[in-house]
Amino acid sequence: MSLADMDRGTLWLVILGLALGSFALRFAFLGVIGNRPLPEWVLRHLRYTAVAVLPALVAPLVLWPGATGGETDPARLAAAFATIAVGYFTRNVLAAIGAGAATLWALLYLLG
Repeated sequence: MSLADMDRGTLWLVILGLALGSFALRFAFLGVIGNRPLPEWVLRHLRYTAVAVLPALVAPLVLWPGATGGETDPARLAAAFATIAVGYFTRNVLAAIGAGAATLWALLYLLG
């Protein structure tokens, strides 16, 4: 069933259900346990959330970019590797982003 085939009542029911589910997930952490100290083992695992989420967001854009119709592109792969290398050796986020952007720009210019 596509969105165009769905009647308005069902659509609003789905939207309200998703809104309530999203609110309940957030409230479980912020409203129920938000003012209590978390155990050390939970805090230790939460430190790695950004490290796990950011590659998951970036990987599809590098491996299957929409700009190339989903085909892997050597310029984007090289930019990703340059970003990782500069970030690893310098421990500087802005330098890593700059190196990746410069590599991507230069290789897109050189490769056409």
